[in-house]
Amino acid sequence: MRHKNRAVSVRHVLGVASLSLLVGLTGCAGGAAPAAEPQPISTANIDPAAAAALPEEYKSAGVIKVASDIPYPPLEMFDENQQLTGLDYDLAQAMGAKLGVRLELQTQAFDSIIPSLQSGKNDIIMSGMNDTVERQETLDFVDYLHAGFSILVPEGNPESITTVLDLCGKNVAVQKATVQGEILRSYDQQCKDKGSEPVNVAELPLETDVQTAVRSGKASADVVDSAVAAYAAKTAGDGKIFDIVKDPANPAGYNPVYTGIGILKEDKELSQAILAALEAVIADGTYDEILAKYDLSDYTVKETGLNLGGTKP
Repeated sequence: MRHKNRAVSVRHVLGVASLSLLVGLTGCAGGAAPAAEPQPISTANIDPAAAAALPEEYKSAGVIKVASDIPYPPLEMFDENQQLTGLDYDLAQAMGAKLGVRLELQTQAFDSIIPSLQSGKNDIIMSGMNDTVERQETLDFVDYLHAGFSILVPEGNPESITTVLDLCGKNVAVQKATVQGEILRSYDQQCKDKGSEPVNVAELPLETDVQTAVRSGKASADVVDSAVAAYAAKTAGDGKIFDIVKDPANPAGYNPVYTGIGILKEDKELSQAILAALEAVIADGTYDEILAKYDLSDYTVKETGLNLGGTKP
């Protein structure tokens, strides 16, 4: 899911809210995102091993605060009743049930999402964050998706973009603080070698801003997590606004990476509890059901563990 620069992603899939609704809801400030009225925690689905691993402070509070850059469909979004939904939301509810506490998503801008953990405002991150070696200096990741990024273009692909190098010399928009900007700039020399100017990268605050730039013609393309690209192509304007450029050499998207739940490295016990909860949700089939709901089954993790993304050179 999200290839973010300071902390990271997945991000290929489904949903029901329209892009216009999402654009109208992007001004959310920090704090708990709108969600259905919290229900009392049921003991029916508690996993004994996961619950036992959870530090006492979270058991006593009954809640784990989850930093999330909302909206980022299909991971975090709003339904037609402006209630929070999406893959991360559903997975958080399922994992909370295993732990015996609520996982409560809190709206947090992505470029301040790691500091929100360091300040104690939030406890963990679920926001399509890519597990990278650089982020592992600060965070441990419980990885739950494996996917790359895709190129989103206007319907009909009017500029005939077929590969990343076709973006050379073009205006391309990405979300601020994501890895995609760095990746595009890494093609500068290859663009020059083919006689073109480098990609002109514009970094905008929100993914919905990026998609608006493409819709308005201010950008030729949006380079974004594959899950987000697929969702936008499928749902925006009933599927008549965007197309996805599919490179035959990269069927799962470019540069596939793990997307994980981020936890500060010093919170080792919490990391183990979150990992145990994910394993329990996978074991009972809920994980597969949630991914299928959002058309993300192609991006399941083949193994569980901490910090599966990347290796040090």
